[in-house]
Amino acid sequence: MNLDRTVCALATPPGTGGIAVVRVSGPQAYEMVAKVFTPRAAGKTVAGARGYTAMLGHFSLRGQELDETIALFFRAPHSYTGEDVIELSVHGGSVMAESLLEALCLAGCTPAGPGEFTRRAVVNGRMSLTQAEAVMEIIAAGGRQGAALAKTALDGALARTIREIQTGLQSLSAHLTAWIDYPEEDVPELQPAELTAALTEARTRLDRLIDGYGAGAVLRRGVDCVLLGRPNVGKSTLLNLLAGFDRAIVTPVAGTTRDVVEQAVQLGEIRLNLFDTAGVREVGEDGDAIEAEGIRRSWRKLEEAGLVLAVFEAGTPLTEEDRAIAARCQGRPALAVLNKQDLQPDPAALAAQEAALRPCFARVLPLTARDPASLPVLSAAVAELLGTARVDTGAAALCNARQLAAATAARDALAAAIDSQAQGLGPDAAGVCLADAQCALAELTGEDATEATLDEVFSTFCVGK
Repeated sequence: MNLDRTVCALATPPGTGGIAVVRVSGPQAYEMVAKVFTPRAAGKTVAGARGYTAMLGHFSLRGQELDETIALFFRAPHSYTGEDVIELSVHGGSVMAESLLEALCLAGCTPAGPGEFTRRAVVNGRMSLTQAEAVMEIIAAGGRQGAALAKTALDGALARTIREIQTGLQSLSAHLTAWIDYPEEDVPELQPAELTAALTEARTRLDRLIDGYGAGAVLRRGVDCVLLGRPNVGKSTLLNLLAGFDRAIVTPVAGTTRDVVEQAVQLGEIRLNLFDTAGVREVGEDGDAIEAEGIRRSWRKLEEAGLVLAVFEAGTPLTEEDRAIAARCQGRPALAVLNKQDLQPDPAALAAQEAALRPCFARVLPLTARDPASLPVLSAAVAELLGTARVDTGAAALCNARQLAAATAARDALAAAIDSQAQGLGPDAAGVCLADAQCALAELTGEDATEATLDEVFSTFCVGK
């Protein structure tokens, strides 16, 4: 990335809308915008605009006035990127936005790459890498809790937590280095118990971040959820309830669903990427080949899912297919749904069914798939199972797999340091592990991030952010 270039890009989604905003950032932002933007008020100039002010005017392309434009001015270093920035708002639609970008490129601007504005903010010290990653988490958040979690990261909660851990480890490392390398300076020896306690405290803080990653990821990105069960137990009815419309065909005929039906839905604060699968049953060697393939896909989706809703018919004795489904759900994040409670199943039969299913599932839920009153019950059960009900959206949290890998490497290095002391090895052994932990944390925050790492992170960003 060349910071000497002045870049421009559309900052709003392409297509029809009320306005389109084009962002310009770089050392020649004011000079280049002045070539295409003319203020309406006499005596006003782009060069003389103060930061945090707006100006009404118009932009021109090849000398022809095209559209009324509002310019917002930001002066370095008090801008999103830390550079001179101007945001130009024109009427929505592709024609005016593309014309404005063309005019800016003719004036000398270069089209920005994916995430280049945010990357410049990181390079210019306006935000840490973890805060930059939180920007995309906010954009992609599927619910208020997920957005709040990402906003906490954008506000620097994760960066501050990691910095506190780093400060403690740096102090520890400096003490060990001084004691080992400069014995003539009479540096007091760090007692093993004191060293172990300090290492354990840092590892515990990292453990807390790592343990909370799964639930936080669900809130931010959602979870793949498979609906599994025999034919006609109500899987498609449950899908339609969750979707809020008739997404899947529901008939009394067994085998209606022959392929995986996909639908994204919002259940409480969690986005579910739902997969309604073919009803699981034995079709035999001479059975319907299409249905058989659908059933094979059902089992495959079960292996990939982050959440399983296994549907059974309430009060009906479990069949061999039911038992096979329950057995495959054991040890997975799965809920058993006893559907058709509106048919008032025999209480004794229902109790026996629940008792048989309970060892294989986190919870057994009696409900009616076509009754909207079932949604809050299901939502609460899913939130409890996936841990999202216990997430503190104001606490520091890891945002993505890159951060998780770096935090895990740091935690493992600290665990090795603690183990070295338990084995009676000298403090120099702990010092080596301590250095590894510090490198991993510096990778997490972006202090030691390579160009390849930055390229990977910002390649996921949209152009214009």
